[in-house]
Amino acid sequence: MTCRLLLADDHALIRVGVRAMISDLDGYEIVGEAEDGRQTVELAQELQPDIILLDVSMHGVSGLEALQQLGSAVPDARVLMLSMHTDAEVVLSALEKGAYGYLLKDAAMAELHLALKAVDRGQRYLSSAIAQPVIEQALSRSQAPAGEAALTQRQVEILRLISRGTSTRAIADGLGLSVKTVEAHRAQIMKRLNIHDVPGLVLYAVREGIISADD
Repeated sequence: MTCRLLLADDHALIRVGVRAMISDLDGYEIVGEAEDGRQTVELAQELQPDIILLDVSMHGVSGLEALQQLGSAVPDARVLMLSMHTDAEVVLSALEKGAYGYLLKDAAMAELHLALKAVDRGQRYLSSAIAQPVIEQALSRSQAPAGEAALTQRQVEILRLISRGTSTRAIADGLGLSVKTVEAHRAQIMKRLNIHDVPGLVLYAVREGIISADD
């Protein structure tokens, strides 16, 4: 039985490359392609694929935003994230939102095949290159000290910089992250703390001793 795939990525060259790899695998067929999150949800509802290969960062509605909608729009479809993002927090965020696996775009065809087989069976799959940092990040969450339990170490670091007035671009450059990754962290910080403005974040950071009142 052929496993039907929906491919979602805003770069045409990436889609061409993945399609070429899939064409060499027995038992898999790409039945549709989407360029953004909105189109992904629409095509998923129309085509009812078995697996959705979903990019994390896309123009308009991002892959992570689409992922939240896909859970209710096509509950029987399984999502395999396909991304260049290696940040453990981004990976964990995708898994928490319902992704079955996370595969790096530079993966070899053999690993793509392994990932597809695992997800098709309902199993989780992580690229070998990111498995260890993701496990360490997950463990650090459970071991976070009181007062910072809601945030990861990376998020505390980003919160400290935000509270000092550092721009998103400067944070990204300083930590070696993309702007989109920093924005994703900021959104998660606000969600976890239930604080939705920067002044509120500053007050929280001062209250918890993340920064001093003189910073």
